[in-house]
Parts: sequence; structure tokens; C-alpha cells
Amino acid sequence: MAVEKQVVGINRGNQPAPSWFDRAMPGVITARTEELFALARKSSLWPLQFGLACCAIEMMSTYMSHHDLDRFGVVTVVAPSPRQSDVMIVAGTVVKKMGDPIKLLYEQMPEPKWVIAMGSCATNGGPYYRSYSVVMGVDKLIPVDVYIPGCPPRPEALMDGILELQKKISADAKRRG
Repeated sequence: MAVEKQVVGINRGNQPAPSWFDRAMPGVITARTEELFALARKSSLWPLQFGLACCAIEMMSTYMSHHDLDRFGVVTVVAPSPRQSDVMIVAGTVVKKMGDPIKLLYEQMPEPKWVIAMGSCATNGGPYYRSYSVVMGVDKLIPVDVYIPGCPPRPEALMDGILELQKKISADAKRRG
């Protein structure tokens, strides 16, 4: 005698009715191109690390497994060339002798490009304020998008700065679109 299996239905609870758009064109996504490109840009940031002083140690520790920067869409396999980078992270004291190399590297980066100034030395000269050899902030040389305060700032501060940069990328795309 055969035993019949009883089919038990899966209770899915309240589900909204499928939209007319899903029925008419399934699998089609509508979005503005600027917002779609911004989503891709903010989810795949390629940083050019420009570590000049003690802030560089904190920047390097952000790339270690303890902080897991990959989850924010930042590529942790760093390309040493500015031609593959779209985010320059300036960490540390910018002296006047390094001004020209910073400008050159920034000009070699493809568009769109962003700059993060990490630490009080990179943002305003830090404890070397009004020194004869220190630039009073990297924004005197190149445009800066995100400032991260601290001396030196913790790795969590750099991660927060990267999240702020991602918000800025999305907001710029919405404003342009």
C-alpha cells in the first residue's frame, strides 16, 4: 500500500501584489545614468595612498584585516600608479618640496577624481603651523573633498571619511542628474 506524501504549503505571510511594471517588463531596471555610474564609482574606489608622516601608519592599519575596508567597496589591493586611481589620500605633513609631486600625481589621475586630506597636518599644517617649509593644508595645492581631523586620526576616522566621500559621490550624481 502506497503512502501518499502530503504537500505542505509554505506560508509567506502578507506579500504585496506584483507591480504592473514587473509584469510588463520583468528584469528591466530604470535609473538615471549619472546615478547608476555613481553607484558603480562609490562601490569601487581605487585609492592612491600618499603617506607622508605618522598619519600614514594609521592609513596602512585601516587596510589590515581588523578593519576590513573591503566591505565599503574600497579596493585594498593598491595600484602604485595614479592612472588607475580615483581617490588620493594625503596623510601627513605636506612640505613645500612635496607640493609639485602631489600636483603632478593629481593631474595624472583620470576623471572623476577625489581627494581625502587625512590628519591635521594635511588639513591645516598641524603643529607645524606657520613653518617656513610646511604647506598650510593640501587644499592650497589641490582641491580636497573630505577632511579627516585628528593627530593622527584613528583608522575608524578614515573609514568614516570614506563613507562621507561615498555620500558625496551619490549626492553629486543626484545634483547633476
